Amino acid sequence: MTAAPPPNTLYARTAALVRRIGVPSAVLFAALLFDVVFTTQAALDDNGPKFVDFGLIPGILAMVGCALWAQKRAAVAGVTGAAVLVFSTLFIHAFHVPPYSSVLPKVTITEVVAGVLMVYYVARRARAGVAFCVVSVLVVGGLVAVFGRYAGVGQIDSGTGSQALLFGLLLLAGAVVPAITLRDRGPKGDPRTRKLQRVNELAMGQWPLIGLLGFALLFEFGYTYSSNARGFPILFCSLVAAVIAVLSPRRPADALLGIAGILLVSAVVTPFLHLRYDYPMPGGVPFVQVIAAMGVIVNLTRARGLSQSWPRIGILSAVVALGAILNSNQPRGIQADPQTLSILAFAAALLLGISIAVGLMLRSRDSERTTVVQSAVADAQTAERMALARELHDVVAHHVTGIVVQAQAARMMAEKNPQIAVEAMGRIENAGVEALAAMRRLVRSMRGDAPAGSSEFSEQATTDLGADLRKLVETANHGVPTSMHLDLPPDLPHEVGRSALRLVQESLTNVGKHASDATDAFVLAEVDGSELHLRVTDNGHLTTRRPAGGSGGYGLVGMRERVALLKGRLSAGRGPDGGWRVEAWLPLAAGEGDE
Repeated sequence: MTAAPPPNTLYARTAALVRRIGVPSAVLFAALLFDVVFTTQAALDDNGPKFVDFGLIPGILAMVGCALWAQKRAAVAGVTGAAVLVFSTLFIHAFHVPPYSSVLPKVTITEVVAGVLMVYYVARRARAGVAFCVVSVLVVGGLVAVFGRYAGVGQIDSGTGSQALLFGLLLLAGAVVPAITLRDRGPKGDPRTRKLQRVNELAMGQWPLIGLLGFALLFEFGYTYSSNARGFPILFCSLVAAVIAVLSPRRPADALLGIAGILLVSAVVTPFLHLRYDYPMPGGVPFVQVIAAMGVIVNLTRARGLSQSWPRIGILSAVVALGAILNSNQPRGIQADPQTLSILAFAAALLLGISIAVGLMLRSRDSERTTVVQSAVADAQTAERMALARELHDVVAHHVTGIVVQAQAARMMAEKNPQIAVEAMGRIENAGVEALAAMRRLVRSMRGDAPAGSSEFSEQATTDLGADLRKLVETANHGVPTSMHLDLPPDLPHEVGRSALRLVQESLTNVGKHASDATDAFVLAEVDGSELHLRVTDNGHLTTRRPAGGSGGYGLVGMRERVALLKGRLSAGRGPDGGWRVEAWLPLAAGEGDE
């Protein structure tokens, strides 16, 4: 059973695209798409002159180009990006283009994301002195953009300026710290490297949640500006909730309790900050905290299922209900309207149901994927064991059978002709040495030095099937005189030749084991059209007896497996003259296709 191909869904295609271009570039393009849509809407509305808002687009596109360029030439791109910010600010001031605020006042989302990416790449890849200078230039360019764009719309107030400096410092630290950490990466086995790899894997697995949280945080930054810093405690709670949500796959149960605690603090603090109208909170909970809670519920349900998750989900639901009651827009402060509460309860239940459904869906997909992987591993292990079993039976058993047959002959002839017994002992010694060599090759294969079924330990298997068969018959380890007729081309496919050698070897081994009265055996190997025809016969007539040492009963099974792998045919049974007859037809084209 092979693993099913990945589903060709929109999510799968999007995930593949994100992995190909990288999460930073994906975030940059998403910000660009948002700015284009927002700017187009602003340029075509009835507020102010038409089309003037399109004046933001050249600066936005230039910053995107610099951010992409920074992946290859970080220092040069960083200086160019700072220049773009300055010239874009002069352009906005000269043509009275109305900028909008995002994380930083009067700076678009794309410019913020591009600036952070450039700082990150510069701090990570440029030399220390160069990195310090370029990051300083970028900081100056950002300050010019923040404070210079207010020149045409009035002076920036102290509260907004302080928030801009604070948020700018947070963005700078958020870009520089991980860049320096990656810059100091140790060798491959270093613990710090392993931690960074785990963080990267975690981020790649959480990229949809990270994207939603990022955009929600951008809007919440804007609400913090409009609330004149009174919303900073709520923004801090939202940032903590976002971090907990991103890290929740590691300890989802504890993460849900942490989210519940953050939501409780936010719900209790909000009434004292007077943010009911300046800081939009759907159902009494900020946007970021809603998304973070949904993400943690998804991860918890995915990891533990619903039966083990509902107590913690119940605690979180109670905290959300408390927030809805305390942080309503009612003049008295406490929401007590049954109709409003029922609407909020319905909306909360809907979001909760969606989160649980997504978590259970992902859990089912993980279980199915695990089952497929385990089945594929089990099939591979079974195929490997069967290949080893066939080689063990065909190679080693052939030599051991020869040893047993020679030992029986030596015992019977020792008293009559001791010289024959001495010669038999020599042949036994040679067969034992060959069996020991074959066993060593098999052990090397099992230890991983060579794949099962490979010619490295497939004794006697060369590219010349005719020579291999002659050598096999000349050794006569099976104890029965054997003649042959060979009509083989020199370009026989190797896989077909190796399997043919094993079929003949096993057939002759069975002659020595079971045909005790046989005095002659015959081997035919010829190409008939598009098939290799094999036939091994003997002239034994006595009833089959149990061979010395017993019979494993796997000889015919192994031969049938070999023939089936090549899509051939096998026939084994009594011949017309009473002896045993093994006949096989192996397609030559199948062998060529397997190589």
